[in-house]
Amino acid sequence: MKKDGKQRLIGKLIVYILFIVVALSISVPSTVFACACGCGVFNVGTRWTMATEPGLSMFMQYSYMNQNKNWHSQSSASPDLNDDKEIRTSFYTLGIQYMVNRSWGIMAEIPYWDRYFKTTDDNGNIVSVDHKSLSDVRLMGMYTGFSPDMSTALLFGLKLPTGPYHLSLMDRDTQPGTGTTDLLLGGYHMGQQRNWGWYIQGLWRHAMNYRDGYRPGDSYNISLGVHYDGLEPKYRLVPLVQVITSIRSHDSGVASDPDNTGFQRLFISPGIELDITQNWKIHGDFEFPVYTHVNGYQLVAPWLFNTSVSYHF
Repeated sequence: MKKDGKQRLIGKLIVYILFIVVALSISVPSTVFACACGCGVFNVGTRWTMATEPGLSMFMQYSYMNQNKNWHSQSSASPDLNDDKEIRTSFYTLGIQYMVNRSWGIMAEIPYWDRYFKTTDDNGNIVSVDHKSLSDVRLMGMYTGFSPDMSTALLFGLKLPTGPYHLSLMDRDTQPGTGTTDLLLGGYHMGQQRNWGWYIQGLWRHAMNYRDGYRPGDSYNISLGVHYDGLEPKYRLVPLVQVITSIRSHDSGVASDPDNTGFQRLFISPGIELDITQNWKIHGDFEFPVYTHVNGYQLVAPWLFNTSVSYHF
């Protein structure tokens, strides 16, 4: 088999594997999954982290989510059936990516959370707390040597226990940190046909240990995006739309609440990318759920917002 044929085959295999993961996760009985934070949806779904050339890149990402709707199974439920009333969070993430050459690279993501949490205390009173802190840092390696254009990549790394996990009032599944060291595995593949481009990207997170009686459930986040590159204004505008599936299994351990953690959600996400120069890019998208299934009674967000600014040196 020629080299180009092998490269195309590797890309197709990664695409097929990601699609199979989506299909299997949706087909698994819903009682396996529950609803925790849902923050992992922001870890995939944008193409500016997909390397196209060697060198150093940096980005600043802002994401917003307001979990203010009580949900049970596949429909809304009375707020009286949930002690938690609102979880409103602004996520700030600084990212650094360095591609040593056209085959190998490293990436670090440093997240900072500003979270407002309103719940019911043991006396039946409505109380709230606002916490601002570092969350769990992610360190990843990248291999993009399958083809000269770097269109296919494998991702691997760790989520480190750098965020706090014993803040007042918050349950373990709503803390900025999990206290665990988690394995990260994923990949992506990009394609282009004239003015149209597409990509599929996925990331699996698996906690490798318990911490103080708590272990977060596995999460699977996969996005399929299509973008149109045919617009040519002064600042190049790239409209795009994504389909994102975000899945989390139930937590485990004596400090967890397995009956009320995890979720299955499917989002449609229209967005736009502004290529100001060859080096500067701005991205923004709104994510709207079209399918939500939770275990127990959970707070979910009716929509999510995500934006980023990136620069390639």
